[in-house]
Amino acid sequence: MGLVLLLVIWLITLVSTYFFIAKTWWLPVGASASAAGIDHHFTVTYILMGAVFVAAQLALGYLVWSFREGGGAKKVAYTHGNTKLEVVWTLLTTILFVGLNLATYPLWAAERFDPAEASAVRVEVTGMQFAWYFRYPGPDGQFGATKPELEDASAGGEAALGLDTKDPASKDDVVSGVMVVPVNRQVEVILRAHDVIHSFFVPQMRFKQDAVPGLAIHMHFTPIQTGDYEILCAELCGLGHYKMHGIVKVVTQDEFDKWLAAREAEKQ
Repeated sequence: MGLVLLLVIWLITLVSTYFFIAKTWWLPVGASASAAGIDHHFTVTYILMGAVFVAAQLALGYLVWSFREGGGAKKVAYTHGNTKLEVVWTLLTTILFVGLNLATYPLWAAERFDPAEASAVRVEVTGMQFAWYFRYPGPDGQFGATKPELEDASAGGEAALGLDTKDPASKDDVVSGVMVVPVNRQVEVILRAHDVIHSFFVPQMRFKQDAVPGLAIHMHFTPIQTGDYEILCAELCGLGHYKMHGIVKVVTQDEFDKWLAAREAEKQ
């Protein structure tokens, strides 16, 4: 029976490892400046964790067979365990975990949470059941005030955000159902949520951050490839969660300027 378990454990381990290796890449093509670095660390993590997994499962199979009952197996006296081995294993795990976190700090923390560049395009992203709205500050560079009592989600657009039209700063604000941004320019995202926690997730940009009611979360990314990229809500936010998606449309700077000017002209 011990030999059967050894073969089963080893077979499952080797077959599952083969399928992971056979699939050359698990992530979609990266379209942001940070994608290459993030993908590199994903690869390093996969390799390290894969090696630990294979070694642990091969050892498990061997120990099941080596210490099987009867059949000339080794006699094992009752023990509370090997303290030295447990300490070493725990230290190695801690070093690996902390090391990976420190190695990726410039990607998951500094690059995302440091203040955005002064020249960055600012976009306020608001999630509500079950849609995304994107607001641009216009030529004055200031977002207009919003008021909860003015919010009307069923109306969509500016009304959904509760934009105060009496505020002079709101006169040139542009609200869109599509997030349009220029390529090769940093984009500052100001995340908000009106009702429950949503999660703004753009796989190709390697960008994912929860939007929390009552908070304005500032992050940034730099798109490096034009195209349309789907926005997903990666947080279960209600019965309509499955249909809460949007589009990030990355265009040239000239196209972005023309689009923004056209939207501002519509407000005149």
